[in-house]
Amino acid sequence: MLMIEERKKIVEFGKKLITEGLTTGTGGNISIVDREKGYFAISPSGIDYFETEIEDIVIMDLEGNVVEGKRKPSSEFEMHRLIYLNREESGAVVHCHSTFATVLACNRMDLPASNYIIADAGGKDIKCAEYATFGTREIGEKAVEAMVGRRACLQANHGQITFGKTLESAFNLAKTVEQLSKIHVFASACGKPVIIDDEEVENIVHRFQNYGQSTKEEQ
Repeated sequence: MLMIEERKKIVEFGKKLITEGLTTGTGGNISIVDREKGYFAISPSGIDYFETEIEDIVIMDLEGNVVEGKRKPSSEFEMHRLIYLNREESGAVVHCHSTFATVLACNRMDLPASNYIIADAGGKDIKCAEYATFGTREIGEKAVEAMVGRRACLQANHGQITFGKTLESAFNLAKTVEQLSKIHVFASACGKPVIIDDEEVENIVHRFQNYGQSTKEEQ
């Protein structure tokens, strides 16, 4: 069986999508890439996260072919594949339908720098990708466009997507995007959030590169 450890992580973090409130039902999807082999492991389509076994995880190549697996891959596999092809630093992708990020996405709003932690995604804001039908190549293309210079984007009328060097970093960023979206929605409800200027956000982005115990390569 290919990519056993990656399969285990996808099963584990699929459950966390639910328990940490990042999605409901079978919404969302997770993948991890092995660049040496040119394969990525991705969650299956439409299976309850708490019923998913490692045998259900699908292995695909970067051309979009199923290499190993008895299940259909996530309908959003093109989003994952295109991120891996266009962002060499990506090692894992998390897509989810978290509530407050989706609230902004349904208004087709970018998430501005109303809080300094926006810099964790790599830029002065988190853009909302243009609308495209789920499960198409186009939705992946729109996500890649919106993520230029960033590791996250909102997706119009849909949700959010993030990537990181590891699944842990991609998942943590998805939680951050949701928290920042919640803060911005609440701040907008009681006033007009003051947006941090671009120069200061650039400064924060630089400072985040050396923050904490992790290295830039682990992001």
